[in-house]
Order: sequence, then structure tokens, then C-alpha cells
Amino acid sequence: MNTIYALSTAPGRAGVAVIRISGEAVRAAIAALTGEGPGRPREALLRRFRDPVSGAPLDLGLLLFFEAPASFTGEDVAELHIHGGRAVVASVLRALSALPGLRAAEPGEFTRRAFENGKLDLTAVEGLADLIDAETEAQRVQALRQMEGALGLLYEGWRARLVRALAYAEAEIDFPDEEVPGDLLAKLGPEIGALASEIGAHLDDGRKGERLRDGIEVAIVGPPNVGKSSLLNRLAGREAAIVSDEAGTTRDVLEVRLDLGGVPVTLADTAGLREAAGSIEREGVRRALARAEAADLRVVVVAPDAAGEIEGDFALAREGDICVVNKLDLDVAVPDGAIGISALTGEGLDRLEAVLRERVGFAYEAQEHPLITRARHREGLASCAASLDRA
Repeated sequence: MNTIYALSTAPGRAGVAVIRISGEAVRAAIAALTGEGPGRPREALLRRFRDPVSGAPLDLGLLLFFEAPASFTGEDVAELHIHGGRAVVASVLRALSALPGLRAAEPGEFTRRAFENGKLDLTAVEGLADLIDAETEAQRVQALRQMEGALGLLYEGWRARLVRALAYAEAEIDFPDEEVPGDLLAKLGPEIGALASEIGAHLDDGRKGERLRDGIEVAIVGPPNVGKSSLLNRLAGREAAIVSDEAGTTRDVLEVRLDLGGVPVTLADTAGLREAAGSIEREGVRRALARAEAADLRVVVVAPDAAGEIEGDFALAREGDICVVNKLDLDVAVPDGAIGISALTGEGLDRLEAVLRERVGFAYEAQEHPLITRARHREGLASCAASLDRA
């Protein structure tokens, strides 16, 4: 198998860059670049790296060697910690490309080799990818738990129990004249039932893991000119949406990404819901309705008109929606069950944010078992549960 190399840190100007090498030719590559051996495993050594053809110095940095199989990939691995200037990194990568048996790694190839060499199972590989992509604390916690094997251990335990149950069943079918312990056969039915129940409970999780991984969508809906865009700006902490006294200013769906209680949230400001006069506004209303229908959570906003009467009502609200009365600075009465705010002054925003964090924070609660994070897991488990129900 070829020895591979790649820049492991982000490209661009930086104080330090790390280049990783993995494969059989690691020791030869170290000798070609430094003129010395790799040293003791896991020991950081100061080395001058040179061009293997011309002998010209490239950089002064640290060399770390990880001997197989005690490495990330299970192969001999070296890490070159060099200065992160673009020219320095380019010169070292160019020197590595000139060495026999070495080639640039494909995307994800180090992790693939770790998987192929049994250092990571597939759920751990997926957890590693999620950890790299994590934007919030809740995503980090979930991804780290999966990467460290929590999900893999759960599934491996179920697999072992299924294999044992299958062995008992096959022994009874293939060797009916032999004595199979009766107590084992008597336990077969309850064991299958228990497994089906555990897998079913795992599936019945409200898709919390997937929603935490992918993020939760919150749609702000309501009539025109009730302050939906002003509310979006307040929650975002910046002027993300255009605010105007003219009704119908928002024609399309505007998205802002937030971190609420550790959960990634996409906040969507939608067009005001009314009988639209023009084709553009009608399309905006159509998109607003579609987005509101697809959202995980909706914030329904109303506000008083010039006469002090509530403009619009909560007829749009469905069970589970957060109902908000804006323009509290106009001394408007707030119905029971609604939250009064002023997007202008910020009054009541703390309470609304607390309710939002509470409502979306379900995904960050400590779980006894790890959560399903991908459709692939769910489809496989659903198929397994259906087979057990038929058994």
C-alpha cells in the first residue's frame, strides 16, 4: 500500500502547520528529509528538514513518530510540525512528492485507513466527522461521545446477543436429535422480545440526535408589519434583516444561524401572511407558509395597530407554537399564554430567549443511551426491529 501524506491543519497563513505521513515508507521519508532516524515513538524531536534532492534547508521544526500499530491509522505515522507560512508548507509538500512510494492522500484517506485497520468502527468515523463539523457545545458533546465508541458499543452488544440467539435457533434446527439445553431454548423468545423492545425504544427518540446534528429550524410567522424582522435582528444581535414601517418589506425567507443553549438553530424570518396584491409578494407568502409548515418550531408574532387593538390574532398558531405579542412599549394587553416583548426596546426578550432555549434544548439533555445521528442507522435498526417482530 502506498504511503500517503497531507496537510492536516487548515490551509493558509498560520503560526504552525502539521503535515501527516502514514504508511510503510514513513521511516525512509524521515531519513530523506532529516538525514536521521525517527527517534523513539511519541517523542518530539527538533529537526532541520531539507530537500531530499538538493539538500537545501526547508524549515526547522518538530518531528513526531508513531510506530505501528499504536497510531491513528494503525500504520507507521509521522507528523511534521513546521512553520505555517504558505511557502514553507508548499516546499515541504513538494519535497515529499519527490520521494518514491509517497503520494498525496485523498480526502478522508487517513480515517479510511484507520477504519480498515480496525482502529475505528464506522460509527466512530462518523462521530469524528461530526466532531470536526461541530458548531455548538451540544454537537461537540454528542459527536465526541459517538467518536469514543458509545454508539458502537451499544450496537455491538445487540449484535452479540443476536448472534447468540441465532446460534441457539440454528442448533435446534440443524441438530434436532442432539440435546440443546432446554433453559437456553426457553430464553430464546424472551431474549428476542427484549431486543426488539430495546431497539424500538432507541428508534422512538423523536429524531433528537439527527436534529441536533443537522440543526433545528425556528420560523417567525405572523401578519405584515408586526415586527418579525426587528425580532430576528434582536435575537441575532445584528442588523440581519431590513426593517421598515412599510408592510410587506420582507418578500423572501431570511435565515440566521444561532446557538441557543448549545443547539444549532436556523432562525427564519418569513414574509407577512396576508392577501398579497402582487405576484412577488404572493410568492413570498407561499414560501412563508411552506417554511412555517416544515419548521421544527414556530414563533407566531402579533402586534397592536394604531388604535391599540391587536393586529391579527393567534389563529395561525398550532399546538407547540410560541405566541408573542410585540410592541409592548405601546402598553398593549398580553393574552394568557403569550409572551409580551418590545423588539424596539428589548423588553421581554430575556423571557422569550429563555423559552426558546428551553424548547430547543431538549436535544442537549443527558441521555442514558447515545442517540441515532444518521438516517443510515435508523433504516438499519428499523429493518432489524421488523425482522425481530416477525421471528
